[in-house]
Amino acid sequence: MNTPEWLKPGIYGALIGAVCVGVVGFTWGGWVTGGTANDRAMAMSRNDVVASMVPVCLDMARSDPARADKLAAIRAASTYQRRDALMTAGWATMPGTDAPDRDIAQACLKELDL
Repeated sequence: MNTPEWLKPGIYGALIGAVCVGVVGFTWGGWVTGGTANDRAMAMSRNDVVASMVPVCLDMARSDPARADKLAAIRAASTYQRRDALMTAGWATMPGTDAPDRDIAQACLKELDL
């Protein structure tokens, strides 16, 4: 079978063009693989859940009869231990769960302005 002389450069051009489009698409075009898209979606949903639970944490902090003592304990803790102190206070334990959530505690701590 004889192929036309122009076919070989055309095939090379198409292959090089496809590689260039792929490289440009994944580096500057914003293309991602399915795994990366899934990871980003999971992170976004987790952030949304944490953001929606912060008002619950703040409400639990406002309605706690021992609020003053717990706030004093949180303020007395060093900066990097305040999240754990807030978790110990019980304000980061959401209704229906058994354990406090670290991400909710960190977000609630930011809103409490301690």
